[in-house]
Amino acid sequence: MEHITSALGDGARWRIVELLVERPRAVGELAELTGLRQPQTTKHLQTLARAGLVTVFPLGQRRVYAIEPAPLRELARRLDELVEAADAHQGERDVIARYRAAIEVETAAADQERWADGRAFAFERTLAAPREVVWRHWVDADLLASWWAPPSMAVVDRAFEPGPGGRVVLEYRDGDGQRYRSEGRVRDVAEPERLAFDLSVLDAAGAVAFTGHYDLGLTTVSEGTRLRLDLTITDTTVESAPFIAGIETGWGQVLDNLTDIIKEKS
Repeated sequence: MEHITSALGDGARWRIVELLVERPRAVGELAELTGLRQPQTTKHLQTLARAGLVTVFPLGQRRVYAIEPAPLRELARRLDELVEAADAHQGERDVIARYRAAIEVETAAADQERWADGRAFAFERTLAAPREVVWRHWVDADLLASWWAPPSMAVVDRAFEPGPGGRVVLEYRDGDGQRYRSEGRVRDVAEPERLAFDLSVLDAAGAVAFTGHYDLGLTTVSEGTRLRLDLTITDTTVESAPFIAGIETGWGQVLDNLTDIIKEKS
């Protein structure tokens, strides 16, 4: 496939292919129609022939070139697959578009320190597992790492000590190697019903960009466990706008991860 796309990547060769799909043609005719010199046209035809896109055959004293449809059909099939894959992942592109728009809005609003203090978010999910299973996915650091990361990011450091005053650490690395670290403490625990903790997102210099105050509640329902996560932010800095813009989308993604992982295990 690579040699086909490489051969078609030149505008002159593409035009030659367009002419040959209409009917077989001689080099001189192709040169005249494309505006190329005949030696140039011959070289382009040789490249297309090596890629299997054209064939040459004698016709009396003339050499005539004709298109080979099979490679074009294969290319069309592969392009159709790529289009289908792109359509299937449209949602991920929509997420990026919404995030970009949110960054613009939040950056415009971040005109002073503590500009977003007190802003609250709430997230709910129903998970097909008992409360004890869901609880473990929050307080077991290894299980936590399996879901608490947005797409294209990986958890590289984590800690969750499920007791009052216990340490909470979460650090991501993105595809470019940049790291994002959060640190905090557990405020309150009522296993397996309620978990309250604070987590500060740190900037590149290690200073607090903002602090999230989390309250997790787990309730038994007929389908399994109803999860509700309430989040209030404080200590917001002007530089925290991109982080805050991603809260709603990011938490939606990671809670979807948790839902899917628990569903696979049930």
